[in-house]
Amino acid sequence: MRISARADYAVRAALELAAAGDDASLKAEAIAAAQGIPHKFLEGILGDLRRGGLVTSRRGGNGGYQLARPAAEISLADVIRVADGPLVSVRGVRPPELSYGGPAESLLPVWIAARASVRKVLDEVTLAQVAAAELPAEVQGLTETADAWTNP
Repeated sequence: MRISARADYAVRAALELAAAGDDASLKAEAIAAAQGIPHKFLEGILGDLRRGGLVTSRRGGNGGYQLARPAAEISLADVIRVADGPLVSVRGVRPPELSYGGPAESLLPVWIAARASVRKVLDEVTLAQVAAAELPAEVQGLTETADAWTNP
Protein backbone atom coordinates (compact mmCIF):
# COMPACT_ATOMS: atom_id res chain seq x y z
CA MET A 1 0.00 0.00 0.00
CA ARG A 2 1.24 3.47 -0.83
CA ILE A 3 0.11 6.51 1.16
CA SER A 4 0.29 9.58 -1.06
CA ALA A 5 1.53 12.96 0.16
CA ARG A 6 -2.04 14.20 -0.32
CA ALA A 7 -3.48 11.52 1.99
CA ASP A 8 -0.70 12.03 4.55
CA TYR A 9 -1.28 15.79 4.57
CA ALA A 10 -5.05 15.32 4.82
CA VAL A 11 -4.73 13.06 7.86
CA ARG A 12 -2.22 15.40 9.52
CA ALA A 13 -4.47 18.41 8.92
CA ALA A 14 -7.46 16.51 10.34
CA LEU A 15 -5.36 15.57 13.38
CA GLU A 16 -4.53 19.24 13.98
CA LEU A 17 -8.26 19.98 13.94
CA ALA A 18 -8.94 17.03 16.26
CA ALA A 19 -6.30 18.20 18.72
CA ALA A 20 -7.76 21.71 18.69
CA GLY A 21 -11.07 20.41 20.06
CA ASP A 22 -14.66 20.28 18.88
CA ASP A 23 -15.40 23.98 19.26
CA ALA A 24 -12.12 25.40 17.95
CA SER A 25 -11.48 26.69 14.44
CA LEU A 26 -8.04 26.75 12.88
CA LYS A 27 -6.92 28.79 9.93
CA ALA A 28 -5.29 26.94 7.05
CA GLU A 29 -2.10 28.94 7.59
CA ALA A 30 -1.84 27.68 11.18
CA ILE A 31 -2.40 24.07 10.15
CA ALA A 32 0.13 24.37 7.32
CA ALA A 33 2.75 25.89 9.63
CA ALA A 34 2.18 23.35 12.41
CA GLN A 35 2.54 20.36 10.08
CA GLY A 36 4.97 21.70 7.48
CA ILE A 37 2.44 21.37 4.67
CA PRO A 38 2.59 23.71 1.65
CA HIS A 39 -0.25 26.22 2.22
CA LYS A 40 -1.71 26.20 -1.30
CA PHE A 41 -1.69 22.40 -1.41
CA LEU A 42 -3.41 22.30 1.98
CA GLU A 43 -6.14 24.70 0.82
CA GLY A 44 -7.10 22.21 -1.90
CA ILE A 45 -7.08 19.32 0.54
CA LEU A 46 -9.22 21.22 3.05
CA GLY A 47 -11.66 22.02 0.25
CA ASP A 48 -11.93 18.30 -0.53
CA LEU A 49 -12.42 17.48 3.16
CA ARG A 50 -15.16 20.12 3.30
CA ARG A 51 -16.90 18.78 0.19
CA GLY A 52 -16.53 15.27 1.65
CA GLY A 53 -18.38 16.35 4.79
CA LEU A 54 -15.46 15.89 7.19
CA VAL A 55 -14.73 19.56 7.92
CA THR A 56 -16.65 22.79 7.93
CA SER A 57 -15.32 26.25 7.28
CA ARG A 58 -16.20 29.82 8.18
CA ARG A 59 -14.90 32.98 6.63
CA GLY A 60 -13.85 36.09 8.46
CA GLY A 61 -11.57 37.10 11.30
CA ASN A 62 -12.84 34.38 13.60
CA GLY A 63 -13.18 31.90 10.76
CA GLY A 64 -11.25 28.82 9.93
CA TYR A 65 -11.76 25.09 9.69
CA GLN A 66 -13.10 22.60 12.18
CA LEU A 67 -14.17 18.99 12.09
CA ALA A 68 -17.78 18.48 10.98
CA ARG A 69 -18.34 15.82 13.65
CA PRO A 70 -16.46 14.59 16.72
CA ALA A 71 -12.96 13.25 16.10
CA ALA A 72 -13.99 9.94 17.69
CA GLU A 73 -16.45 9.46 14.82
CA ILE A 74 -13.97 10.03 11.98
CA SER A 75 -11.64 7.19 11.00
CA LEU A 76 -8.33 7.55 9.23
CA ALA A 77 -9.93 5.67 6.33
CA ASP A 78 -12.66 8.33 6.08
CA VAL A 79 -10.03 11.01 5.59
CA ILE A 80 -7.91 8.99 3.17
CA ARG A 81 -10.91 8.07 1.03
CA VAL A 82 -11.95 11.72 0.71
CA ALA A 83 -8.40 12.81 -0.11
CA ASP A 84 -7.36 9.96 -2.40
CA GLY A 85 -10.26 7.64 -3.21
CA PRO A 86 -10.34 3.91 -2.45
CA LEU A 87 -7.89 2.58 0.12
CA VAL A 88 -6.66 -0.22 -2.14
CA SER A 89 -6.76 -0.38 -5.89
CA VAL A 90 -4.86 -2.28 -8.56
CA ARG A 91 -3.96 -0.11 -11.54
CA GLY A 92 -6.67 2.29 -10.36
CA VAL A 93 -9.36 -0.41 -10.26
CA ARG A 94 -11.03 -1.68 -7.09
CA PRO A 95 -10.23 -5.36 -6.48
CA PRO A 96 -13.82 -6.70 -6.81
CA GLU A 97 -13.94 -5.26 -10.34
CA LEU A 98 -10.89 -7.25 -11.46
CA SER A 99 -10.83 -10.58 -13.24
CA TYR A 100 -7.86 -12.88 -13.73
CA GLY A 101 -7.43 -16.16 -15.53
CA GLY A 102 -5.01 -19.03 -15.58
CA PRO A 103 -2.31 -19.16 -12.92
CA ALA A 104 -3.18 -15.57 -11.85
CA GLU A 105 -6.78 -16.50 -11.00
CA SER A 106 -6.04 -16.91 -7.28
CA LEU A 107 -4.35 -13.49 -7.21
CA LEU A 108 -7.71 -11.76 -6.81
CA PRO A 109 -8.33 -13.18 -3.31
CA VAL A 110 -4.86 -11.94 -2.33
CA TRP A 111 -5.79 -8.38 -3.37
CA ILE A 112 -9.11 -8.69 -1.52
CA ALA A 113 -7.30 -9.92 1.61
CA ALA A 114 -4.84 -7.03 1.39
CA ARG A 115 -7.74 -4.59 1.15
CA ALA A 116 -9.47 -6.22 4.13
CA SER A 117 -6.28 -5.94 6.19
CA VAL A 118 -5.82 -2.26 5.37
CA ARG A 119 -9.47 -1.58 6.15
CA LYS A 120 -9.18 -3.42 9.48
CA VAL A 121 -6.60 -0.90 10.66
CA LEU A 122 -7.64 2.34 8.97
CA ASP A 123 -11.41 1.96 9.45
CA GLU A 124 -11.00 1.23 13.16
CA VAL A 125 -8.49 3.94 14.12
CA THR A 126 -10.07 7.35 14.72
CA LEU A 127 -8.65 10.83 14.66
CA ALA A 128 -9.35 11.09 18.39
CA GLN A 129 -7.28 7.98 19.13
CA VAL A 130 -4.29 9.16 17.12
CA ALA A 131 -4.47 12.72 18.47
CA ALA A 132 -4.53 11.35 22.02
CA ALA A 133 -1.79 8.76 21.27
CA GLU A 134 -4.21 6.02 22.38
CA LEU A 135 -4.11 3.51 19.54
CA PRO A 136 -6.27 0.39 19.79
CA ALA A 137 -4.35 -2.53 21.35
CA GLU A 138 -4.62 -4.58 18.17
CA VAL A 139 -3.03 -1.81 16.10
CA GLN A 140 -0.36 -1.14 18.72
CA GLY A 141 0.40 -4.86 18.75
CA LEU A 142 1.08 -4.84 15.01
CA THR A 143 3.81 -2.25 15.56
CA GLU A 144 5.56 -4.43 18.13
CA THR A 145 6.49 -7.32 15.86
CA ALA A 146 10.19 -7.76 15.19
CA ASP A 147 10.02 -6.78 11.52
CA ALA A 148 7.39 -4.01 11.70
CA TRP A 149 9.91 -1.16 11.65
CA THR A 150 12.39 -2.61 9.15
CA ASN A 151 12.33 -2.89 5.38
CA PRO A 152 13.03 -6.33 3.89
